[in-house]
Amino acid sequence: MSERSVTKQKSGKRWYTVFAPEQFDRAEIGSTIAEEPDQVIGRTIETTLGDINNDAGANNTKLTFKITDVGSDSAYTEFIKHELTRDYLRSLVRRGASKAAATITVVTTDDYRVKLQPVAFTTKKADNSQEHAIRRVMIDLVKEAAEERTFEELADSVIEGRLSSAIYGEAKTIYPLRRVEIQKYELEARPEELAEEEATAVDVDEEDVADDVADD
Repeated sequence: MSERSVTKQKSGKRWYTVFAPEQFDRAEIGSTIAEEPDQVIGRTIETTLGDINNDAGANNTKLTFKITDVGSDSAYTEFIKHELTRDYLRSLVRRGASKAAATITVVTTDDYRVKLQPVAFTTKKADNSQEHAIRRVMIDLVKEAAEERTFEELADSVIEGRLSSAIYGEAKTIYPLRRVEIQKYELEARPEELAEEEATAVDVDEEDVADDVADD
């Protein structure tokens, strides 16, 4: 009898195999245990791009998924975060060189709000105006990318390195660069959450208008 079967008999709990979304070819990314299926919903699973693609060279990229649905002994997820490991980012730092970083919040074409953190590493020490110009390129290109892509398409652009390559191509004309990465891509709000925020904001504005009229 398997260890899982023994555990299930002793505790009344069930193991669920966790799968990544279709975007990641429904790859198996882990397992979790619970007494009831509802207890699994909302749990997060962290793995690496290397584990999903069987590529040890991509183990410096962490991916986080959130369980949104359960069926039989399987749990299904949505992708919520891409993040580079601290060790990898530290390995990119060089003495006598500069690092330019930015944090940008955007809304995709399908109304997902996401936060991105690009970072550029120069070959030598850049001055403040050059660092500022590099950050400006990051902000502009990230916003342009979001205006043209869905949440999934923008995530693919980050994970596959296309967005960082675009930033590198333009920012290197400002100052020689050694590397550009997107150190974090994180889901902040889904379409229904954005709609609720907007509805709440409208209600507040209407209350303010009513107060102003009453004061008059």
